[in-house]
Amino acid sequence: MHDLSRRELLKTTAAVGAGAVVGAGGVGYPGVAAGGTPGFAADGSGSSYSAKSPPAKLTGRIVRPQDPGYASASLGWDELFVHYPLVIVFAQQTQDVVNALTWARQNDVALRVRSGRHSLEGWSNVDNGIVIDVSELKSARIDPATRTATVGAGLSQLEAVTTLGNQDFAVTTGTEGSVGLSGATLGGGFGFLTRYLGMACDNLIRAEIVVPWGADGARAIEVDLKNHSDLLWALRGAGNGNFGIVTSLTYRVTPLKSVAYLQATWEGLNDLHGVFDTWQRTAPFADNRLGTQLEIHKPQILLFGVLADGSEAQVKQLLAPILSLGNPNVTVQTGRWGDIYAGFQIPTENEPADWKFFSQFTSKPFPSKAISVIRAFMEDAPTDDSNFFTQAFGTGAQTSEPRGGSAFPHRNALFYSEPGAGWGTRGVPNSGDAITPIAQAWIAEFSQALRPYVNGAYVNVPNIGMADWETAYWGSKFNRLRKIKAKYDPHNVFQYEQSIPPASY
Repeated sequence: MHDLSRRELLKTTAAVGAGAVVGAGGVGYPGVAAGGTPGFAADGSGSSYSAKSPPAKLTGRIVRPQDPGYASASLGWDELFVHYPLVIVFAQQTQDVVNALTWARQNDVALRVRSGRHSLEGWSNVDNGIVIDVSELKSARIDPATRTATVGAGLSQLEAVTTLGNQDFAVTTGTEGSVGLSGATLGGGFGFLTRYLGMACDNLIRAEIVVPWGADGARAIEVDLKNHSDLLWALRGAGNGNFGIVTSLTYRVTPLKSVAYLQATWEGLNDLHGVFDTWQRTAPFADNRLGTQLEIHKPQILLFGVLADGSEAQVKQLLAPILSLGNPNVTVQTGRWGDIYAGFQIPTENEPADWKFFSQFTSKPFPSKAISVIRAFMEDAPTDDSNFFTQAFGTGAQTSEPRGGSAFPHRNALFYSEPGAGWGTRGVPNSGDAITPIAQAWIAEFSQALRPYVNGAYVNVPNIGMADWETAYWGSKFNRLRKIKAKYDPHNVFQYEQSIPPASY
């Protein structure tokens, strides 16, 4: 199904979501109970799910199909996926989220949650339903004394990095600045600082989240190690639209005054075997302050490295085994992390409109045969923007669970990787339609060819159509996640194509 034209498919299935809010469980889980699970309270006393709430009215900035800004308000970053929601609520405060969730339940309307619009299968949008968008909940309060920062769920990663960087603090984020910080964190969150600071979710110590309440209502609760600690555990790696709507996040932040940022470029793919093999055998085991990414394109190989509190000489020395291969063009910048991060961003308008990715983790070095597979597929890539992306894990802070634990299971990976295809012209509808089937086939065949060498998948980069997505994303932690789902969302209000269904009792 995912190989068909998505625009045509979604238009013909628009009515499917309308009754999906209070259904009795997810697809493939016929034994899931529809309700009746005892409620919860901070004092542990529990609460009935039979109480009804007063009729809700939508508040915040409301956008409907007849409004002039509807087209842009409903469009996601990945323009391959086009949906037509009944209404979009841009929350201005937590109460707007409470009202929207209550309204959706009372009117039996399908709902989706959105922050940065980077849902890579379009699952943060929905036809004929309500999109509850938290991107305008932008706030930041940094406490240098306790080294904590409380931010609104609407901050992008770029906004978070620059805001923290202005006070010489940092937290792990992904590389793409326009991605929502909350979405990235709730799925795990990794990037250049992962080996130094751990996963983004490891640094999440508190959250405000709006959850279903009563027969048809909602309420906001505070989640930390003392209050609803089971939900904090779940939010650290499985919190994307599964249990409720996060409106603010509190992080433990780390002082970081400067970084050394290195980029090396090899023209062509002739050096790929040596570069890739040396990278996978050295970078994951280097100084934990060093984060590296390897990005392979049809015309060139790119190596990126960030050394926290490091110098140009130090980052070059740490990466010397790789830089000694071939004749790469090497540049190094040193400066404040916020400035460096902002400097390597690519404006969204300059990126392709349509994208497809396939995520995977690796626990053992790729043999020569696997590297040959990468080269063969990259030489046949549908566009020059298509790439094979990697992120070093190995030794580092991400190997340790945070206090209270987390749902993220891939801590002992050697590296993460994904083939990605990008095509089409942003802002021009249907511009990539001719390439869409070619790109989708390329990704499918590429990922299949690498299957013997990889394991697991990353929930923030979902693999649609994967038969065992539950264990691929969360491993042995999935059953516990279903029990937590049953506690906080027994009616399965929050459901989408690969959402966690509540356990039946």
